[in-house]
Amino acid sequence: MTVDVWAPIPARVALRREGHPDLGMERGDDGWWHADVDLAPGDEYGFVVDDDERALPDPRSRRQPHGVHEASAAFDLGAHEWADAAWTGRQLAGGVIYELHLGTFTPAGTLDSAVERLDHLVELGIDFVELLPVNAFNGTHNWGYDGVLWFAVHEAYGGPAAYQRFVDACHARGLAVIQDVVHNHLGPSGNYLPRFGPYLRAAERNTWGDSVNLDEPEVRRFIVDNAMTWLRDFHVDGLRLDAVHALRDSSELHILQELAEHADALSAHLGRPLSLIAESDLNDPALIMPREAGGYGLTAQWSDDHHHAMHVALTGETSGYYADFASLDALAKTTSGGFFHDGTFSSFRGRDHGRPIDPALPAWRLVTFTQDHDQVGNRAAGDRLSPAMGERRLAVAAVLNLTSPFTPMLFMGEEWGAATPWQFFTSHPEPELGRTTAEGRIAEFARMGWDEAVVPDPQDPATFERSKLDWFEPEDPDGAHARLLDLHRRLLALRRARPELTDPAFAHTRAWADDATKRFRMERGAPDAGERVVVLANLGLVPWEARFDGPAQVLLTTGPAVADVVPADGMLVLPGESAAVVAVRRSS
Repeated sequence: MTVDVWAPIPARVALRREGHPDLGMERGDDGWWHADVDLAPGDEYGFVVDDDERALPDPRSRRQPHGVHEASAAFDLGAHEWADAAWTGRQLAGGVIYELHLGTFTPAGTLDSAVERLDHLVELGIDFVELLPVNAFNGTHNWGYDGVLWFAVHEAYGGPAAYQRFVDACHARGLAVIQDVVHNHLGPSGNYLPRFGPYLRAAERNTWGDSVNLDEPEVRRFIVDNAMTWLRDFHVDGLRLDAVHALRDSSELHILQELAEHADALSAHLGRPLSLIAESDLNDPALIMPREAGGYGLTAQWSDDHHHAMHVALTGETSGYYADFASLDALAKTTSGGFFHDGTFSSFRGRDHGRPIDPALPAWRLVTFTQDHDQVGNRAAGDRLSPAMGERRLAVAAVLNLTSPFTPMLFMGEEWGAATPWQFFTSHPEPELGRTTAEGRIAEFARMGWDEAVVPDPQDPATFERSKLDWFEPEDPDGAHARLLDLHRRLLALRRARPELTDPAFAHTRAWADDATKRFRMERGAPDAGERVVVLANLGLVPWEARFDGPAQVLLTTGPAVADVVPADGMLVLPGESAAVVAVRRSS
């Protein structure tokens, strides 16, 4: 075989292998270096550039058995005997996503231990398992967004072989896999890419450091090849593209469109759906518009606006970027139109922001949630909604999330109202980097008015340990956790049973709100259909006497106080802090 590495910067590159003398590599005119060697699976190797004494890991390393600063190990992606030949994939439309972090999803924090909990997700009614980043980072535990070797699976999770077993296990249970990937920056420790080539723009920075150099064709190829590795070689069904607004690309073909074109071509070849989901702060529907209409052709994008509207409605928080969502009317707008800021003034940004979504686009192209890793972990104490809200309000949150016209997502443990926090944690081995990270975290929240005493030290191992899910919580059949889990199961079953709840037409969702009484009403289904589904959420404390214009039956309620059948007078009394899903027939 031939070992290759793109390294246009150094004048000399040598391949180092244990038990062998360094082998000088030959440089081609394109900046690629080559060496004809035979690497067996597990053979460790690295590249010596110029006069360095130590070898650097392969930028495209598949495995890092000793960490990101040490030698790479050869790994045969084709050695795994896949058992998913009959897997035909899942389309995102109509699906539900479950976001999890491998290190905190189970006590062991590995891919193999996560397999043991997959049946829980199947029974819950999940369609897609979305993994937070798993690529190699320095240290033992991390959110995953400090990765530096994009092609390698973090060894503490089990490495690439365990990843293949995990995907196979998901497909065997009918679960699709979405992998969160970070192409907009690299972590602060173990990033040797600038030693090889112009991967970064040192003069242009984003929130996390130097920007990725998208002017360089080989860097673009690096990104595309990484995406295809997950989709093709690891059999994943989709990618969540982290913070695409930080991908600064002025080329004629934007990198997002380039990724979408490659994914669509691979999907056609494999004969199964492949989804690309963008996390974007832009509120720009061009990301999900078809390429025929001038868009990038991505499958979907996250909608932070809908999260903000639900969060404020549920918690009453109106500080920072929540300020514009203070009125319950914001929830009505995001429910019926997708974005709140669609060209309107954003007080947080100090300018007009966003563009309206073409109502012809299907609503499922927006991924929405009441909790996710950012909205929980980036709070000062990493607190979920559960400590601040009682069972009744958490139940209302579940109804709002899982009956929306969008693609709903749950954050691990949300389905039972997990009491455990999910805090920001790191394990940088370098004392100075660890100290800087911790001090920066405290300073950030101090500027926002938080008490620095509540900000946990991300370097303290206890911060990581307390963020692990407690799987004993939902086991008490008479407890609030078990009741919330049952509610989520019934909601997801109802979502499958009622076509109105997966109807993708924006025109078939209508929403109203009364900010004074904190009442929200949503209707799902075609206006001329024989029956429609009405969702009522009473976020106030005063009972709501809701009326219907036709025969109605309660499909689901968050509490026992609502009758299963609406009386003949068409009125349903909804207690405070409760929600109901009602089927209403057209009156003849």
